[in-house]
Amino acid sequence: MAETPVLLHCIDFDTYRHFYQRPDAQLFFQQLSERFSADGWRLIHIWEDVWRQKPDIVLSRLRALAGLSERIPARLTQVRRIDKPTTERFLQANHLQVVTQVKYKYGLFLPERYFRVLSADFLAKTRPEPELLVAVATFSHPRRIARNGLLHRSVELVRFANRLNCTVVGGLDKLLKAFITAVQPDDLMTYADRDWSDGQSYEKLGFTRLELTEPQAFWLRPDECIRYYPHHLPGGLAESDLSAQGYIPVYNAGSRKFVKIL
Repeated sequence: MAETPVLLHCIDFDTYRHFYQRPDAQLFFQQLSERFSADGWRLIHIWEDVWRQKPDIVLSRLRALAGLSERIPARLTQVRRIDKPTTERFLQANHLQVVTQVKYKYGLFLPERYFRVLSADFLAKTRPEPELLVAVATFSHPRRIARNGLLHRSVELVRFANRLNCTVVGGLDKLLKAFITAVQPDDLMTYADRDWSDGQSYEKLGFTRLELTEPQAFWLRPDECIRYYPHHLPGGLAESDLSAQGYIPVYNAGSRKFVKIL
């Protein structure tokens, strides 16, 4: 079966500043993603601020899509709970989204005896310790959620990331199984960022596709390329003040919700 072709949509703010006042701007990128998905394409929106802030992570994810990253079989790794500082350092270096507060933090470690699966060039640049943290998954506090008339002890998979320029083959599946065995939730839910993903990888792991969420709105000044969200605005400004200060509203492609009933 042929892999889904990928199309990169690069969005610069010199162009976007003439676009965002259109009446369809709020839903434009989400609808564009869905339209291309229906035609068999995977559309990735690469925003200028994301590229400027985290170019190494963007390039790492694109290399993974092209099959050019270091490939590590999950069966060679070991699962362990990890602490907050380790989790935050890893996600800041390897995930595009901001670090959030979570309850459970798990990591996959590659022991030194299996460094042979890594290229000499990667090892020379990485200088690993006796083991290498190669993937991390974080999970929320359990919550009681009503599904089909029954209360479920539900936990959200909040973040998952591979190490920069690495792909742990089967890594997320191994982390999920370890977490489920330890915590025993009734279901797991998560979101696929539609700027990057259609969520097919979740479906392969037994998740069911649910609704689209509304596009997430944020504000930025094109010369700064720093995102501010409505609940955390710069300098205590109100949203009504932002346009006068040179900020423009930006709407991403939203997210697709998934759930795995256990």
